Amino acid sequence: MGKWRRRFLSKRCDGLLDEPRPGAPRKISDKDVARVVVRTLETLPQGATQWSTWSMAKECGLSFSTVGRTWRAFALKPHRNETFKLSKDPLFIEKVRDIVGLYLHPPERAVVLSVDEKSQIQALDRTQLVLPMRPGVARQQTHDYKRHGTTSLFVALNTATGEVLGKCFRRHRSVEFKKFLGLIDRSVPPELDIHLVLDNYGTHKTAMIHNWLARRPRYHLHFTPTSASWINQVERWFAEITRKQIRRGTYRSTQALENTIKEYLRVYNEDPKPFVWAKTADEILESLKTYCESISDTGH
Repeated sequence: MGKWRRRFLSKRCDGLLDEPRPGAPRKISDKDVARVVVRTLETLPQGATQWSTWSMAKECGLSFSTVGRTWRAFALKPHRNETFKLSKDPLFIEKVRDIVGLYLHPPERAVVLSVDEKSQIQALDRTQLVLPMRPGVARQQTHDYKRHGTTSLFVALNTATGEVLGKCFRRHRSVEFKKFLGLIDRSVPPELDIHLVLDNYGTHKTAMIHNWLARRPRYHLHFTPTSASWINQVERWFAEITRKQIRRGTYRSTQALENTIKEYLRVYNEDPKPFVWAKTADEILESLKTYCESISDTGH
């Protein structure tokens, strides 16, 4: 302990650095590393859409483990492929500021509901029995299935409390959307205004819906920008019910699927938790600006 104290007193933090250690000389040069990185980022292999460690090793004359270490060091993952879509809505900035403002500073004496539909949910039943999980063995199910119809789940997420109002319909039209609006109208106290965050789906904008809303002045609609479903908080809730209940479920009828969804809604609303919106509109727009500037340099 005294050794390190003396080194710190004489050289401060520099004295705490470890001394160089003897070892085998380095075999991979910076030039080799740069060659792997440049080829990974700027070229494609013949007869494939992405590099593998083996194909890159053969191309560069290095071992596949060296290529793997280089990719990990520079966070390169050629096997990964993610999707994106930038909104071309001419009112994108205004709509982002409007909706994010609702999330961060909701109006007084009003409720903000994030509304959408998860359409065409399939009631799928496996062709053979599902084998339960056992020690050392994962749950197993057949890759093929039988279809037993579909249902559409209409949901209104209270952004302040996290509570969810949901109802299943066999069809997905403005008629069903009007019925769901009626359910919202009966569920929200009459003294409160209702702000609905909606996407641009056609059923939300028909003459039937317009006339229904015109007779109820407490409703205020806020439409998301086109190709920007990420700003609608209910999409995050849909991801939860898909992951926790729908994706791995087996259903022998559409009614069984709808009963399962109703049970999920009941359990969820026993202890709802709102999603925390962290970024301001200015932070979102600045991030998109930086991203657009970065991809504009790629030449695409």
